[in-house]
Amino acid sequence: MRRLDQPKRVPAAAGPVASQQAAGIVAAMTQHPASPFRFAIGGMIALAVAMGIGRFVYTPILPGMMHELRLTASDAGLIASANYLGYLVGAFAAAGGWASRRERPIMLAALAASALLAALMAAGEGMALFLAVRFLAGVASAFVMVFLSTIVFSQLAAAGRGDLQAVHFAGVALGISISALMTGALVLADSAWFAGWIWAAVLSAAGFVVAAVLIDRGPVVHGAAVREPPLPKSGALTRVILAYGMFGFGYIVTATFLVAIVRAGEGGRMFESAVWLATGLAGIPSVYLWGRLGRRIGLTATFAVGCVVEAIGVAASVGLGGYAGPLVGGMLLGGTFIANTAIGLQIGRLLAPAAPRRALALMTVSFGTGQILGPLVAGFLADRTGSYLLASLVAAAVLLAAALVALSAGEATKSP
Repeated sequence: MRRLDQPKRVPAAAGPVASQQAAGIVAAMTQHPASPFRFAIGGMIALAVAMGIGRFVYTPILPGMMHELRLTASDAGLIASANYLGYLVGAFAAAGGWASRRERPIMLAALAASALLAALMAAGEGMALFLAVRFLAGVASAFVMVFLSTIVFSQLAAAGRGDLQAVHFAGVALGISISALMTGALVLADSAWFAGWIWAAVLSAAGFVVAAVLIDRGPVVHGAAVREPPLPKSGALTRVILAYGMFGFGYIVTATFLVAIVRAGEGGRMFESAVWLATGLAGIPSVYLWGRLGRRIGLTATFAVGCVVEAIGVAASVGLGGYAGPLVGGMLLGGTFIANTAIGLQIGRLLAPAAPRRALALMTVSFGTGQILGPLVAGFLADRTGSYLLASLVAAAVLLAAALVALSAGEATKSP
């Protein structure tokens, strides 16, 4: 008969599990708590490198490449689409569970690759090189976006500071602004097209160092992932997915060719940088401001309004002429596309609450397909017509149609 004060024996099989749990508890108790503001700033800088520079610096450098390398608008569209195809492939690759608990090193490796690939764009003048490098840069930017957001969002949620997500997303616009200042300085120095890629690599390397210091740990882990059920049969979700792809098609035409439109209008090379700077500055507060509107009128209505505003900007960039058109187009582009991209994903999650990852995957496919097709169609139309007018008007029409399709889905919920 066992004595009452004798400790109960633990089965041997439970020993290693218990030891691991105890080690995890000790590690959590000894690790300094994460600063949410630190992670928000680190995320902002990393997105500035991977997205604002790594993905969108092509736009202000493009006119110089077209002029000095004799690239056609179709060539330019093909290079842009290679990058967006890489982003789509990277987003799918990152969606699997293979990177669990390795998010930080993978994110940093992709961030370093973004800097290296920017430098490689200056290493040659052939289309094969440009297509390969921009495809890989797209993969790298997707890896950074997915794994960085996983880290930052989990840390912010753990600290109860979800409001700082707007700071994180502002990194895209910050990178655009920095690239505009960079290209403006290179214009004053009368530099060749490849100097833009070299300095983009230098700025990206500096941002990598800062981000590596600020993002000093991975995401907060709450347990094993649960297998999601199939997506619900929802006409509303289908329409939102379609609208999201149409939005991707519409916005990316101006996001790719805006500075080339300025060059074609003979606004001057410094004005090109000014337009791109206006685009970036308008984007910095956009996620916060559109989020406030979403809390008032609902996310779906806000997404539709964003599409309409973006359509006005796309049409204005080619329709107003002079200095006003590109400036208005740039400001409305920057002031809408980052926020609308985030809002669209929110709607998808809300319409499929039991299977958010599956919903986001389909949203990404639709959006990515639109981004790939947009530059191809716009480049073809620009070469055929000799201007960007028809291409931009087609993009504006698609954006207006996206607004109508989104509204037909009905309101998912109001922004939390």
